[in-house]
This record gives sequence, structure tokens and C-alpha cells, in this order.
Amino acid sequence: MILEALGSAALGYALALAATRRFPERLPDRRLVLATGPVAALAGGLISRTVLGSGHLAVVWCVAVGFSAALLSLLLRDESPGRRQWRQDALRTGPAPAGASAGFGQSADFRQQAPGLPSASYGPR
Repeated sequence: MILEALGSAALGYALALAATRRFPERLPDRRLVLATGPVAALAGGLISRTVLGSGHLAVVWCVAVGFSAALLSLLLRDESPGRRQWRQDALRTGPAPAGASAGFGQSADFRQQAPGLPSASYGPR
């Protein structure tokens, strides 16, 4: 069991080291990445060891590398953060509802549905 745990941690550390060399600008602090890799691999190896039992060294190490790769992929950021485009609200892009530009003296019902647009509620009005 010690061999499986040490091997899993070593594989996770090697994967984290390879990720820091391959994607240095897309990952956060190097210390966080180098700590996440072995801990994730150790957790994955111990979970697979518990599920499978003894005698499955290659499978345990493959699962450990998979856990480590999955958690390291969660640390990756976009290449250029300025390229992210946010979706606009579909109801706001349509024409303004009648009475939306009402002044102080007029009462406007903002819940009024514009003609031709579907209702945003789940039931009939």
C-alpha cells in the first residue's frame, strides 16, 4: 500500500510539474499547482485502492493520474481574459414594453408583457 501511495503522489507531482512547464501563463501560483497534483493523485489512488482492493497497481496509478489531471484542469484559466463575451439578456434585447418610458405622473406596469414575446413565467398569467 505504501508503494501505491508513494507512486501515486510521484505521478501526480510529475504531472503537475509538466503542467507548470507547459502552461505557465494559464495556471495560478506554481506552489498551488505543485501541491494540487500529488494530493489529488493520492486521493484518487486511495479511493481506487479502497474500491478495487489490493493487486491492481496499474489501475490504481491510472486512476490517480486521472484524478490529478482532472483537478489540475480546474486550475486552468482562459488564454486571454479580455476575450470573454457575456450573453445579453434575451428579454432586454427586444423592443421596450409599452409604458416603459412613462414619466412621474403616469403609472407604468413593468410586468406587462410585450406583444409577440413569450412569457418568462412558468404558468399562465
